[in-house]
Amino acid sequence: MTANLSPVRRALISVSDKSGLIERATKLVNMGVELVSTGGTSKAIADAGLPVKDVSDLTGFPEMMDGRVKTLHPVVHGGLLYRRDLDTHVKAAEEHNIGAIDLLYVNLYPFEATVAAGKEFEDCIENIDIGGPAMLRAAAKNADFVAVCTDGSDVDKVIADMEANEGNSTLSTRRNLSAKTYARTAAYDAAISNWFADQNENNAPEIRAFGGAIKQTLRYGENPHQKAAVYATPENRPGVLSAQQIQGKELSFNNLNDTDSAYELVAEFDPADRPAVAIIKHANPCGVAVGETALEAYKAALACDPVSAFGGIVALNTALDAETAEAITQVFTEVVIAPGASDEAKEVFAKKKNLRLLITDALPDPKAPSLNYRSIAGGMLVQERDTGRIEMGDLKVVTKREPTEQEMKDMLFAWRVAKHVKSNCIVYAKEDSTAGLGMGLVSRVDSARLASIKAQDAADAAGWDEPRTKGCAAASEAFIPFADGLLQAIEAGATAFIQPGGSVRDEEVIAAADEAGVAMVFTGMRHFKH
Repeated sequence: MTANLSPVRRALISVSDKSGLIERATKLVNMGVELVSTGGTSKAIADAGLPVKDVSDLTGFPEMMDGRVKTLHPVVHGGLLYRRDLDTHVKAAEEHNIGAIDLLYVNLYPFEATVAAGKEFEDCIENIDIGGPAMLRAAAKNADFVAVCTDGSDVDKVIADMEANEGNSTLSTRRNLSAKTYARTAAYDAAISNWFADQNENNAPEIRAFGGAIKQTLRYGENPHQKAAVYATPENRPGVLSAQQIQGKELSFNNLNDTDSAYELVAEFDPADRPAVAIIKHANPCGVAVGETALEAYKAALACDPVSAFGGIVALNTALDAETAEAITQVFTEVVIAPGASDEAKEVFAKKKNLRLLITDALPDPKAPSLNYRSIAGGMLVQERDTGRIEMGDLKVVTKREPTEQEMKDMLFAWRVAKHVKSNCIVYAKEDSTAGLGMGLVSRVDSARLASIKAQDAADAAGWDEPRTKGCAAASEAFIPFADGLLQAIEAGATAFIQPGGSVRDEEVIAAADEAGVAMVFTGMRHFKH
């Protein structure tokens, strides 16, 4: 029968990350714990003047093969695995001179960090830990007697137990650490297996592993009755999870989702060209614009739909300046995310203590490959991130009238935004900003109509003579199956239309555009977003 308390008399420590190592090792030694260690860890402990045995003193074998083989030995694994409450196990340990290991502290070779740093294949291979996961899994299996630690905070928990219980660890701590350990080794193996799949250019491996480390326990999910947390994967992609939160309340589930959508959209626009701003509400844009300055871009994006922008997310592709920050604070905004912010901008935001400011130091690359995951009942949908991108030379003019140079620019702008709008969508754009957006409706005609209504509302709010859809370009992220969607856009004022093409009724739609004198181009690429 398992006892709640288990003595900690010997600890095996082997760590790549040695931060806090000596402080924790000192505490263990002062509590009478014998230390056993390997390689660089053993040297660091000894150099600090602490008594430590090398693992080779236990195994009788030196570290070999460039350190690949050092702990894979019955004396080590026997010490971790044998049950102290079974006479047969105790007898075998005594017979083979296997001493108990009561605490294992191993943090694994930094494989994820090596991959994230873009190191060469061989460097990544050499940072795949073998002995570490084997020891961790062995110790975790024997959690009724062994405390297993994958990071310094775990050791601190065991030390706290020992201080409170005369040198003993508690069963609850050991079992909780066991669960954490198996999750850590699973995530580690997932990172390795997915990296190998990428190296082999295998987009659909027979078995796909998923793993990540908790970043934050959230107050709730999409709704208050739903529990939620956010986990960071090994993907090295700048965004909401890599950002430093400068100020503001804790981010919610919806904040995280919407901010991710906003930043991915604004990254479509190269800051070396001009500043861009996207305003997002419920993962859909309500205004996107580029300008000569961030302030100009923000004002143009806000003008597209100032009502929906209330309580929204603002993303910039360039550093936030004080003037733009001042303008943003005039509208209730949940989150602002940017690659940087001036000290003056931070001072402006400091007056709005609940406004979250996130700084990433970089933009995500819209062309960089990565994976998207979505759960369904009984499984997981996995796909490549939509990295499709259309440039001017990719467009095929299909109407009698050629688009003007400005119409071509407006169409490409609308197309880049449409990629990030929930299907079915219609995006109206004119002179570097959205003029109206309709999204997420089951009928594309309704999306075109909604976008037109939004544009008229914006014109009324601003006191313009007419909505900005007059003379605009329109984009549809998927082909137009009937001419009615096109006709609705023409009624709103569109003079140019961009769509993928590929419908059995393309000729009918093209004929309707020709009859109205509207220019139309095909991209040959679809951007469904569900």
